[in-house]
Amino acid sequence: MPDPVVREHAAIGTNGFLALLVGLVLVLGGGWAVSGFARGDEVVGAVGIVLVLAGLLVLNGLTTVAPGEARVLQFFGRYIGTVRTAGLRWVNPFSSKRKISTRIRNHETAALKVNDRDGNPIEIAAVVVWRVEDTARAVFEVDSFVDFVHTQAETAVRHIATTYPYDDHVDDDGLSLRGNAEEITEKLSAEIGARVESAGVRIVESRLTHLAYAPEIAGAMLQRQQAGAVVAARERIVEGAVGMVDMALARLSEREIVELDEERKAAMVSNLLVVLCGDRATQPVVNAGSLYH
Repeated sequence: MPDPVVREHAAIGTNGFLALLVGLVLVLGGGWAVSGFARGDEVVGAVGIVLVLAGLLVLNGLTTVAPGEARVLQFFGRYIGTVRTAGLRWVNPFSSKRKISTRIRNHETAALKVNDRDGNPIEIAAVVVWRVEDTARAVFEVDSFVDFVHTQAETAVRHIATTYPYDDHVDDDGLSLRGNAEEITEKLSAEIGARVESAGVRIVESRLTHLAYAPEIAGAMLQRQQAGAVVAARERIVEGAVGMVDMALARLSEREIVELDEERKAAMVSNLLVVLCGDRATQPVVNAGSLYH
């Protein structure tokens, strides 16, 4: 983004109640003096007109500023400052006064359909919390800072979605949209903040509110995730079963409960693995003879 041409600075002004009192005195005193025309005193009447105009000019410089608001002042098209002090203030009466809200705002993007880094179509949406930090840049650097923030937020969400994969990969140690939500939102906030900085806007926070595969591939991806979960569970079961078999053989050997040759050990390992790794209850078979008959 280009460097800003103008930056916010405080406008010259004073307490508005004193100016209000002065303006009312001038208008009322001038109104009484204008009645001099009726008495035939044209000089007093002319002074009264001048006093009324001066009072109206003083009153025209009054402006009220609510908490969470600011007034951007322009004098013949030139920016002369911003009033942020809440209350009744008096500023240059010839200046125009534009109200700008400095309150915290929310913007939730629509559910955008984009392709992730792997080319899978996904739907993604985010909520952006922002506020106006520099009122001068917000007014003079862009046409509409609200529309600018909305457009740049959606652009940043699209860019983040295309930069990272939706899900983790076994052979990939990088970030993913679903598996690293905190890191992704930090990067999203940083990118949106860099995009809207020229408009005098500060990003308070951003969060992903919706993340899912597009409907046309959601079923296939669900099966893929289920298959991955089954494989991971099977790996965990087999690893535990091997450990239990090794422990059983070691305990039998240490306590010299029974002497097992290699063939009997192989049979025992096979039986234990069937019992431990099976996905249903096993049916015991009683061998009335020996292993070899």
